[in-house]
Amino acid sequence: MGYKSIHMSHKITVERAKESKIGEIDFKNLPFGKYFSDHMFVVDYYDGDWHDAKIIPFGDLSLHPATSAIHYGQALFEGMKAELDPDGNPIVFRPLKNWNRLNISATRLAMPTIPEELFMNAIDKLLTLDRQWIPSEPLSSLYIRPFMFATEKYVGIRVAEHYKFAIFTCPVGAYYTKPVKVYVSEKYVRAAPGGVGYAKAAGNYGAAMMPTQEAQKMGFDQLLWLDGIHHKYFQEIGTMNIFFVIDGVLVTPGLDQGTILDGVTRDSVIRLAEDEGYIVQERDISVDEVINAYHEGKLEDMFGCGTAAVLSHIGAFHYKGEDYELPDLSERAMSNKLKKRLMDIKSGIAEDVFGWNHTVPVGVYANQ
Repeated sequence: MGYKSIHMSHKITVERAKESKIGEIDFKNLPFGKYFSDHMFVVDYYDGDWHDAKIIPFGDLSLHPATSAIHYGQALFEGMKAELDPDGNPIVFRPLKNWNRLNISATRLAMPTIPEELFMNAIDKLLTLDRQWIPSEPLSSLYIRPFMFATEKYVGIRVAEHYKFAIFTCPVGAYYTKPVKVYVSEKYVRAAPGGVGYAKAAGNYGAAMMPTQEAQKMGFDQLLWLDGIHHKYFQEIGTMNIFFVIDGVLVTPGLDQGTILDGVTRDSVIRLAEDEGYIVQERDISVDEVINAYHEGKLEDMFGCGTAAVLSHIGAFHYKGEDYELPDLSERAMSNKLKKRLMDIKSGIAEDVFGWNHTVPVGVYANQ
């Protein structure tokens, strides 16, 4: 996938955990995001560069009350997954795509970017140390959470000069265990052109909490957001990009307005679909178009996709008091085929013709 380990200009030191917590984990019953591996990577930014890169035992971070991220929201994150290939080697799916998006988000939030070498070596070394935390159970993986936030000890609205970047990992099972039921939001707006909708800014998710909570109280799993200007074009789900299959054509909202996330899984699904010979359209798609297709019997499928959710089918969507039920999963040939091929590539079972997987060089960095 293009990355090769090279000389590290940012040396990463290691402090090993005195005792592993892995014996406390039931790997056959993994909720998402509850259990955490033994180590984490941290590095601090000041004086115009990254300093003191290290892997330490997983634990709490100490924060000054005036830490600027808490007050002014300079915070972002990414999400990735590692699995074991059939030979037992740890592989990470498209990490450079995540690295690139992280830096796009950082630039939008006036935060420093992360060098590719530092990012990749941190992941390699972290997964070398915590390789035994990568689950081998079906539908399970090791979730990787890189994140960055401003650490300036100053109460004043300005771009911070100090930041912390960290990575931790956690073994996880499936994010959704059944088709998702979504509520099309008419009242609230996630993003608008010129904003930060395309960035994985922490504030995007914080602002979505209350509307999502309202939808969940009504019996829905997630919100399906509409555009912030016309309130009629689909954008994305709170945890996933959205796809529709209409009369044999795969349609997903385009990225040109800068209001939705350039999902790594989204891009992967598009490339897989094109490779399979399906027609793919990235364009505006309205609620009216989808509902008309539904009534004409042409709405064959809806699904979401994301790193955590992988490819998750939509069971039904709700709009203006009406529920629209989607076909049974057995009838969704295109998405079932794409999901299987995607998961097989991610786990090293299928041929990785795109060069997406990065194999972690286990042992190379463990003793440095």
